[in-house]
Amino acid sequence: MFDKYLIKSGDTLEGIAKKYHTTLDNILDLNNVRYMSDLRVGNEIIVPKEKEMYFNTYLIEKGDNLYSIARRYNINPSLLAALNGLNMDDYIYPNEQILIPKAGYSYYITAPGDTLELVAKEFGVPKDKLLKENETVYLMEGQLLVNRK
Repeated sequence: MFDKYLIKSGDTLEGIAKKYHTTLDNILDLNNVRYMSDLRVGNEIIVPKEKEMYFNTYLIEKGDNLYSIARRYNINPSLLAALNGLNMDDYIYPNEQILIPKAGYSYYITAPGDTLELVAKEFGVPKDKLLKENETVYLMEGQLLVNRK
């Protein structure tokens, strides 16, 4: 669900965000960075995969909030916020894109102390199925894991 990207000469974080169909804030959040100046040429950063099979995108409209979008797509608002690197009380702006989880998948965001066994049990699947569905499993806090229902 995420790839690594090596920042090259001439890159801008805005350009990288656009290339990976995300926002500058999301790039900073994914990399636990507060300021753009903390990322330089030669740094390896985490970026969302270019083509995400697990998500659709939604263009935020005037008057939208996370609760109304979650209700429209019948998803948990906390999951929607977490998938997009947002807090529940964050303001969302018209014309920004957010990820909407596709139907047919279960999603889990890892927490401290999670193990492969615990996450597999949460999904109700064997460990090998969990590993097959997710290219890389780090079990670091905040990693998104998916399971095809």
